[in-house]
Amino acid sequence: MELRKDPITRSWVITGDDVPDAPPASPICRFCPDSPQPARVIMSMPGLHGAPWSAQAVVHPVPIYQVEGEPQRRGDGIYDRMRPVGAHEVLVENPRHDGHLWNAGDDEIEQLLLLTAHRIDDLKQDSRLKYISIFKNHGSSAGQEFSHPVSELTATTFVPRRVLYKLRASREYFKQKERCVFCDIVSQEVRQNARVLEMRGDFLAFGPYAPRVPYEMWIIPQTHEMSFERVRHGSMRDLAALLRRTLQRIRTVTEDFHLVLHTSPNTRRTTENPDYWRTIDEDYHWHIEIMPILGAKAKSYSFKEVYYSPVSSETAVKRLRAASIER
Repeated sequence: MELRKDPITRSWVITGDDVPDAPPASPICRFCPDSPQPARVIMSMPGLHGAPWSAQAVVHPVPIYQVEGEPQRRGDGIYDRMRPVGAHEVLVENPRHDGHLWNAGDDEIEQLLLLTAHRIDDLKQDSRLKYISIFKNHGSSAGQEFSHPVSELTATTFVPRRVLYKLRASREYFKQKERCVFCDIVSQEVRQNARVLEMRGDFLAFGPYAPRVPYEMWIIPQTHEMSFERVRHGSMRDLAALLRRTLQRIRTVTEDFHLVLHTSPNTRRTTENPDYWRTIDEDYHWHIEIMPILGAKAKSYSFKEVYYSPVSSETAVKRLRAASIER
């Protein structure tokens, strides 16, 4: 397996013929505490309510990226290729097999968020790695891989294309106005209150002005901060509660969704362009994006560059606000 770069879209793709086989289906869950075939643990958070642990980072059973060696980026005519060096981890959200983000306790979700911050911070110590991606695919339509409640982490020697778009757009906005575009969005959304789903402590859940899919929701801190791993530990409980309640609302519409955490790239890594991250501490702002998948709205996903959403954020927020959820 190797990474190859598309010279037109500038996207890196993993390809090759030596594709590892997926582990055979088994009634045994490797992520449950009493599993006879436990996964390889990287880090655990202290247990709550008598559990042996609250959240764990483990090595993915069939990792896409391997931590050993150097990327060895090289040319192939007009093309670029390199080895898939990096990390691929599973973030086990709860020791309970049914302990999902929408029905877990806020203290349990807080431990997962703290684990996520620790793993991002730790992997950014590796000078080979440029970006740490955190994502969750839930439901058959979303490509859910495991039955146990988990998220995934990938650390790569490149910055994914969509993240690069955001980083560059944020930098250009800051060049023009000397303000963070995300801070301006937060300010306007709070002022207008047309697309705000809920506020909890310093955190805001809202429907973006131009949603890519119906019921798309973002969660973002109102206080400017480029990196998720810098969030004050004392405020993680508010974020946990807001994440839980937002997912409860979305699940009144659909069970399937993608969730992605967008944080800053590894600015500790030396780069050939020393000015590239010069203003990133001021121009970028971490946030969570939740993309629900509605089977009846399949057209939402038929366009890759121009998205289609037949439900406006204003209407989506009204419906989700009215949804009956647990307190």
